[in-house]
Amino acid sequence: MVLIESGSRHLLEDLIPGLYEIYGQNLQLDLVTCYAGLPKSFRESQGRVFRVTDYTGGTSRRRLYNELASRRYSVCGILCSGEPIMTKWKWVLAARLRSKLFLLNENGDYFWFDYSQWRTIRHFILFRAGLAGAGAVRTLTRLALFPLTLAYLLLYAAAVHIRRKMHA
Repeated sequence: MVLIESGSRHLLEDLIPGLYEIYGQNLQLDLVTCYAGLPKSFRESQGRVFRVTDYTGGTSRRRLYNELASRRYSVCGILCSGEPIMTKWKWVLAARLRSKLFLLNENGDYFWFDYSQWRTIRHFILFRAGLAGAGAVRTLTRLALFPLTLAYLLLYAAAVHIRRKMHA
């Protein structure tokens, strides 16, 4: 199993002991992270840590992708906590790794990323986009007013520049 730590560390620190408890001592748990230290209770003897800061260039990123793909993980877990941490990395790795994918949110809830969960995935995407719950009306109003606001600002800027040229 590989975990992609793209959120707050405490979420992973709460998850890892449960994984060891469920799957036992034979669980090989690898970690892809951008943080310097290790999460509490992560067993380095039973897993490997890949730090994205060690793979900065295009060639080294491809090397990381190939190395992770060669390990043939059966399960890949991604932290999706609504924080902009490793956003591009997590989705590229999710697309490149041929493994069953689960997403873990900031509440500790998780779901498998497959077709049978399409309602959960849709709600997750709408919630992250601000289109679910009480924020939906506000977001849709901003979206509808954006062209009017942009037109007003462009007209105002044009008027100021024309007035400046006329007085000069």
